Amino acid sequence: MSEEMSEELPEQSMAKRGDNRSRRPDSQAFKEFIGSHWAPRSTELPDRSDAADYLPARHRQAGVPFAGERLIIPAGGLKVRNNDCDYRFRAHSAFAHLTGLGAELEPDAVLVLEPSDGPHTHQAVLYFKPRAPRSSEEFYADPRYGEFWVGARPSLEEMEAMTGLTCAHIDGFRDAIAKDAGQVQLRTIAEADANVLSVVNEVRRQAGLPHGEDARDIDDALLEHLSEIRLRKDAYELDQMERAVQATYDGFNEIIRALPRAIGHRRGERVIEGAFGAHAREEGNGLGYDTIAASGNHANTLHWIDNDGAVRSGDLVLVDAGVEVDSLYTADISRTLPVDGTFTEVQKTIYTAVLDACEAALEAANRPGCIFREIHEAAMRVIAERLDEWGILPVSAEESLKVSGQQHRRWMPHGTSHHLGLDVHDCAQARRDMYLDAKLEPGMVFTIEPGLYFRADDLAVPEEFRGIGVRIEDDCVVNEDGSVTRISEDIPRTVEDVEAWIARVQGADQ
Repeated sequence: MSEEMSEELPEQSMAKRGDNRSRRPDSQAFKEFIGSHWAPRSTELPDRSDAADYLPARHRQAGVPFAGERLIIPAGGLKVRNNDCDYRFRAHSAFAHLTGLGAELEPDAVLVLEPSDGPHTHQAVLYFKPRAPRSSEEFYADPRYGEFWVGARPSLEEMEAMTGLTCAHIDGFRDAIAKDAGQVQLRTIAEADANVLSVVNEVRRQAGLPHGEDARDIDDALLEHLSEIRLRKDAYELDQMERAVQATYDGFNEIIRALPRAIGHRRGERVIEGAFGAHAREEGNGLGYDTIAASGNHANTLHWIDNDGAVRSGDLVLVDAGVEVDSLYTADISRTLPVDGTFTEVQKTIYTAVLDACEAALEAANRPGCIFREIHEAAMRVIAERLDEWGILPVSAEESLKVSGQQHRRWMPHGTSHHLGLDVHDCAQARRDMYLDAKLEPGMVFTIEPGLYFRADDLAVPEEFRGIGVRIEDDCVVNEDGSVTRISEDIPRTVEDVEAWIARVQGADQ
């Protein structure tokens, strides 16, 4: 290209340079043709979601401390993975809880709980971008919303039928939250969507309300409350948790089927990870969190997600995995499996100690008036006593269990339990007195997951223990009568049952 020709081209902004890779048709003839000759859309509305009937109660819970205030809960937007490719969308958990929308609905949507003078403190309105007509440029040219690119989005009527919520076009969001601002306080989930936060802060500023950093405590109080109302699950949520656990059990069966191939693969851990991941996408929305598939000494790295190691004969493989179902509720299960199908005597010794800690924790949870932190304390007593019996602790178990001791935590530095639901570590913004120091209440769902981790270079333990890591994790629910049961009771956990499980699954494939 000559110098004269290059000077005639307008300077192209960085934002527009992504268009260089292709040419988009823009003739009038094309626009008229692509908008014509389409079959009529179905007039049949989607079924009402199973979650819809539970939303009014959730909205009441959300609004009680904030009567007379406007509550703004964004879904969040798409996040760039690389250049112009985005990660799969996953809504903020507070939004998912209050709308019942799962899977990949709806990026850039916002739920607004409008203050009400009626019998309820708030009325819910869902703002989102409905599909555009086929005659619009968005239909064929917009890779974020266009039907040709991402499929047909629901209409306002379809979204209302599915959710039971009043729905409105996202274009009206700003004016809606600006109405009476100043007389009405605005709160939002600041972390969910930077674009929504910018709009909210602009409205606040114009109305003379606290905004930016001055509104941090106001917004944090909403985030905290919406986290705490998820501590107790309703019947729909408990059903979803059971589905997630069952799907995860089935995923572990796929792992067991893959073990023989994993042993012969240079990245056997990835074979295990892949077997579970494929199942999670087939039967759910995907993974609830990155799978840990840690063979041998890798099991002693608590969050080993590289999963790039070999799986060797004689190893134990620690798998920590959960299927997130389409409603976005996830299981969180850990099993430590002998890759050859049989535990060695040393492996049995360590495994049984961890299993005993599991049972002690469940027993503690079933005591009337149990405080959440007491579950961990019960598991730690067993761990400390076993380490003492083996002659590993430098002090007695009793000395180690004191706050001034804690030597046993060298071999189990993590907690024993956390709440579970829409997030694998659910309700994490709840106050300590509502979480760690709270009594167990019906509807709570949490894990029990003690472990023992003897690193290969740990000279404080017997040589035969080195390189062995064990964790056993189950998902538990507090029933209406206050008793606690394992949702994952059917997933084998004893030495004998795990060995029989592996034999059964692998035998069925021969």
